Amino acid sequence: MRVFTPFILLPAMVLLFAFSVVDHRRGNGELSRAVWIGIVAGLLAAVTYDLFRLPFVCARAWGIDSIVPPLNLFKVFPAFGAMILGEATAQTDYSFSAYLIGWTYHFSNGMTFGVMFVAWLGEITKSRWIWGMAMAVGLELGMLLTPYPNVFGIPLTATFVGVTLAAHFLFGATMGLSARRLASTWRPEPTAVG
Repeated sequence: MRVFTPFILLPAMVLLFAFSVVDHRRGNGELSRAVWIGIVAGLLAAVTYDLFRLPFVCARAWGIDSIVPPLNLFKVFPAFGAMILGEATAQTDYSFSAYLIGWTYHFSNGMTFGVMFVAWLGEITKSRWIWGMAMAVGLELGMLLTPYPNVFGIPLTATFVGVTLAAHFLFGATMGLSARRLASTWRPEPTAVG
């Protein structure tokens, strides 16, 4: 991730942003519209996803651990930041920079999935939004079947799998419904060419 982020992810994001700006100013505005719908829908979905998981993360601190199982569902974010910064990842005391960059990376993933979702389906209609849930649950199942849980020391208990699948289901529903709503209400006028 130390190489991928600065040399692939960031340049790709800058290029996509540049293409969106050019399309907005000189094109028909469809690319720009799709990118911004995906970014907003993905960010809303990521925030909803984390709000759903927050009670599990804070169960002990909030004194609700008798009804909500405590799960360390945010532990990978500072590790992502540490990986990007080239710091040690097998630790419990991460730098502030690792937290900041890790959480930023997490939200950029949500926005990226939103853009991918809109690019995949095109216009998000009444019947197409539901594919957001299929995409998000598919991503979670794919992650569970990779070395990801072992690399980050995540025990694959039934509780963990159930909570993360529910969180991804909610992520996908929020992404799909947000994209549908934005697509139906946001129809900017293209800038005249000339």
